[in-house]
Amino acid sequence: MELARIGTRAAAAIALSIALAAQCPATPTVGPAGELLCGLMGCVYGADDRREPHEVRSEQVRRWADSTVALFEAGMVTEDPESGQATLTTKPFLVAPVGLAGQVELCAEEPYRGQSKGAFCSGALVGEDLILTAGHCVESEDECRNGVKFVFGFRAEEGGQPPAQVPAGEVYGCSRLLARMDVWAGPDYALIQLDRPVRGHAPLRVRRSGTPPVGSPLTVIGHPLGLPTKIAGGASVRTAAENGFFAANLDVYGGNSGSPVLNTVTGEVEGVAVRAIPTFVYDEERGCAKRGSRMDDYKQGTEVSLVDGLRPLLPAPRRPRTGAISALELPSAGRVSFDGGPR
Repeated sequence: MELARIGTRAAAAIALSIALAAQCPATPTVGPAGELLCGLMGCVYGADDRREPHEVRSEQVRRWADSTVALFEAGMVTEDPESGQATLTTKPFLVAPVGLAGQVELCAEEPYRGQSKGAFCSGALVGEDLILTAGHCVESEDECRNGVKFVFGFRAEEGGQPPAQVPAGEVYGCSRLLARMDVWAGPDYALIQLDRPVRGHAPLRVRRSGTPPVGSPLTVIGHPLGLPTKIAGGASVRTAAENGFFAANLDVYGGNSGSPVLNTVTGEVEGVAVRAIPTFVYDEERGCAKRGSRMDDYKQGTEVSLVDGLRPLLPAPRRPRTGAISALELPSAGRVSFDGGPR
């Protein structure tokens, strides 16, 4: 079975929905070993490990999150030179795609229901002016320069919502698309040079050689469903790297494309999240959309693209390895209600 890409742009989502829904029922098919055979748009493995940055006790992990960016369509970001602020166009997360049914209202208890969303992909700072993301998120240099803004600080505050504005200095444009690969069932990455060096955020380290062994602990940081930054730990490498990618049981959704996948022990970026088992199923009894889920030990999972081809373009690492992060010690995902509805 082919896995769905996890970007959220409308055209890609529609195309994937049509292609997969033609083969899949509204309720996913489950194989004899519990494997998911059909569905749409991302997955949660075992418990939902997604957390807001402010819920994470580890200062190191919060610093990782501070080095990530949200990719917004350029028309969704309005910069005001006089105020020095940039307004982000967002909308509440109230519906989700479910096969041929299209967009279906979320069930009341779904995590992050009502939270504002707006990003279409995710990325990470890996040099003073370099962003790493998925190749299918930025398809050409023209699109990069004219169609995308890279926004730091799109994260929820303790009240549950992200700010409607961010400092204009946290918004960057694209100067050059330095490298790009986009191979279905293969490597999928892009390296972008920004229009100026980034201030106030430290680049993440990228693995310089080799590949992560099976069992290596992982953390993914990005914008599932276009939502504000989410951190999800508790994952690990499930399959050895082959054809430019490996599989992991990461809790991701559409919008996580380009999210850095970090080794939780070393703090190095092992690759970027690019393709995932689909999710969101129809609750026939209640007539709403709910998350699909997987057994935590399922072997097939989110595909993480290696970035070997970019290593010659990356600056020499400056920071030492970060040391082990044994646990994130977090509250339950989605505990806060964003729209006042029942949980």
